[in-house]
Amino acid sequence: MTANSVLLSITRAVIILCWLAFSLPLFARRPFGGAKSIRSAPASRLGIALQGLGFFLLWFFNIKAVPWAAFQVGGPVLWTLCPAAMLLAIASVWMAVAAIRALGKQWSYQARLIEGHRLVVEGPYSHVRNPIYTGMLGMMLATGIAFSVWWALSAAVVLYAAGTAIRVRAEERLLHEAFGEDFEAYCRYVPAVIPRWKT
Repeated sequence: MTANSVLLSITRAVIILCWLAFSLPLFARRPFGGAKSIRSAPASRLGIALQGLGFFLLWFFNIKAVPWAAFQVGGPVLWTLCPAAMLLAIASVWMAVAAIRALGKQWSYQARLIEGHRLVVEGPYSHVRNPIYTGMLGMMLATGIAFSVWWALSAAVVLYAAGTAIRVRAEERLLHEAFGEDFEAYCRYVPAVIPRWKT
């Protein structure tokens, strides 16, 4: 095996482990922790479907099916992309898991409010309003770099962005109705999905 192929194998292994770490809290934790839902936004289901379609593209058009991927350029680009993909995957998993922990019983797949719902602004929510979606985007990019083809990754990001926009709009409409000015103030200082440097 060449050094390039070893590096690529390590990168893929790290990303697969990150996917396992990412998925475990999602499936191990019961949405709402048994709390009663008082309002939901069914429109968010379309966003979930578009996000899922984006991830499907990444895995369907992988480098086994199509002999072209970002990593096949080799050389210095390979040795730049591999570490970047691993770091991005690890940071994305940390952000998503920390966000699920911060939400506690309020975590759910679909946009909902529960009895006693509170506005979560601590942890990763102090940097971005939707850190789980930020983490999912990071995992999409890392996966696309390591496993997919450039055009599938591009299409996946477009689908993911459209789905995320729908979900964010639906969820934030509920939060605005519940928290009013407090939520508006939070939105003014904290970006929706892409963190920004604070000065």
